[in-house]
Amino acid sequence: MGAEHLPTTEFEIEDLGQSIGAPGGPAEDPTMVQLLDADGVLREDPTYSPLLADLDAGALRGLYRDMFIVRRFDVEATALQRQGQLALWPPLQGQEAAQIGSGRAFQPQDYVFPTYREHGVALARGLDLSNLLRQFRGISSGGWDPREHNFHLYTLVLAAQTLHAVGYAMGIQRDQADAVTIAYFGDGASSEGDVHESMVFAASNQAPVVFFCQNNQWAISVPSEVQSRIPLANRASGYGFPGIRVDGNDVLAVRAVTEWALRHARTGRGPVLIEAFTYRMSAHTTADDPTKYRLAAEEDSWKRKDPLRRMEKYLRAQGLADDAFFDDLKDEGDAFAKQIRAAVLAMEGPEFEASFNAVYADPHPLVAEELAWFKQYESGFADLDGGTEANAGEGR
Repeated sequence: MGAEHLPTTEFEIEDLGQSIGAPGGPAEDPTMVQLLDADGVLREDPTYSPLLADLDAGALRGLYRDMFIVRRFDVEATALQRQGQLALWPPLQGQEAAQIGSGRAFQPQDYVFPTYREHGVALARGLDLSNLLRQFRGISSGGWDPREHNFHLYTLVLAAQTLHAVGYAMGIQRDQADAVTIAYFGDGASSEGDVHESMVFAASNQAPVVFFCQNNQWAISVPSEVQSRIPLANRASGYGFPGIRVDGNDVLAVRAVTEWALRHARTGRGPVLIEAFTYRMSAHTTADDPTKYRLAAEEDSWKRKDPLRRMEKYLRAQGLADDAFFDDLKDEGDAFAKQIRAAVLAMEGPEFEASFNAVYADPHPLVAEELAWFKQYESGFADLDGGTEANAGEGR
């Protein structure tokens, strides 16, 4: 069994042998943390390998399962959008290791501030993934209670969540709570002023926050080298806190680096910036066409570093998983996708008044006035269908 286990949308993952290092990738950057290479060979690192000591065979298989399930979810969500069931969808294909590796390092009390693509982190935090689709179906401005799993609502405003994460972390600090906040953002968002401001505040206050940048190489159509001439992790030194660049397609390295960063922040030593060097294998969103701005050769070089293929090779080589495991997982993924589809098709839109009720926490006279106007306007259409039918009957 091999690549046929990996659900894909636009790309067929082929076993093409040795990884080709992209510019600034693991093959060219000796400072990048990598434990599991593209061939599934595990390396020892004196700093980070000990942080994986708690991962037994079941946990290692669990990391692969999570990556597989969230990719299958992503494939189904993309199909639902193409069929008109979702208004939009931001795929995560290729970034599964960055999200599952980091998400599985958190403790329950830690609070996550995602962007709009952290479907894998949501899975790791225990969310019902069908709730993620409520916002993209246009029937909710959120979809879940952030307090249930300490996983904030998706933030569509670029980089705004980094400021929220730092403010929350400063509150944790003042409450002397044993928790850390994690702010996810992309390489494109790293060029926003909000990220700079959040890092200034975090450094000045030694706030317990981990900045997790998923550098997927493209800010929609703008390549990362246009945004920064140095690795994004290097920016941390300008603020006076550690920056770590990790192979974002290596789920074990991401897990270890995130664990290190969380311990650093949790013990009062201040913020950490993690740059997970990965790749967006699909489109920025389903409204995007990546063939317009990037070359097939680039995509091919990253297919060889697919995070699921890498972990599968390791599990097989170590005798930790066999054909039966992967067959069962495929069946589980298909059943899960079927459940997701059924849940989406059963979703009904909220009552019209719900949009007005969510504007302010307490009743507001202006909102009440606007609601009354809309109700009056809507009432003008009450007999439209009946009137049209009557007129049609007279015409006969």
